[in-house]
Parts: sequence; C-alpha cells; structure tokens
Amino acid sequence: MRTPEKGAVVPHGDPAVVWAVPVSSVVFKIALLVVVVAAVGGWWWLRAGTTPGADARALVNDGARLVDVRTPEEFSRGHIEGAVNIPVSDIEARIGELGDKQRAIVLYCRSGARSAKAKALLESRGFTSVVNLGAMSSWPE
Repeated sequence: MRTPEKGAVVPHGDPAVVWAVPVSSVVFKIALLVVVVAAVGGWWWLRAGTTPGADARALVNDGARLVDVRTPEEFSRGHIEGAVNIPVSDIEARIGELGDKQRAIVLYCRSGARSAKAKALLESRGFTSVVNLGAMSSWPE
C-alpha cells in the first residue's frame, strides 16, 4: 500500500494511510481558555446594561411601568406583582400599550436576554427611559 503525499486526493476505493497528529497539551489548554473566555464574555455581555433590583424597584415605586417580556405561559406560572405581560415577540405590535415614550419602563424576563432585546427595540423606537432589570430573580423581595 502506498502512502499518499500530504494534501493529495485519494481516489475513491483506493486504500490510504491517514496520519493523526497529536494535539499538544499547550494547544489544548489555549483552545480551552478561548472557549472559557468566550463563554464568560458572553455572559457579561448579556448582563451589561442591567439595573440592580433595588434601583428597578425604586423606579417602579416612582411610577415606572413594569413589563414582563416572557411568554404568557411563563407569566401565568408567576410574575412580579404589578407587572404587565407583553412578550418580546409581541412588543412591536403592542408598543402603543406602553404609552408616553418619556415614562420610565422596567423590563424583565427569565435570564435578561429577552428583556435586553426588548430594551434595544424600545430605544430604537424613541423610548427614552427604558431599563433592563434582567432576570426576574433580581427583583428584591
């Protein structure tokens, strides 16, 4: 059996020897580090721009509208008292329900990703005081 040259195309059906090159532990560690940094960076990016729970509660106490952007099913299983449910998928169609674009709005969901998306959409439509609580669990008891 002949060993093909590096990079050669072997015709279908011809036997060939395939060489496996071992990955050094240094390369593996660097690859693992890149994956970990990307994961942590993604988590921090998701959390960027969230408002601490106590600050969000103070805004609501001062008249901000509290909006849960989760699905109706999630909302029915539990929500923050006083919240209105406008799923992120419906927010553009129901934007009129939010009223004055200068009124403060506090958004939340399960993890903060959907509320971040809703915040960006509302700000692009001219809402000037939108904050992202992030996860519903961030709301202080």
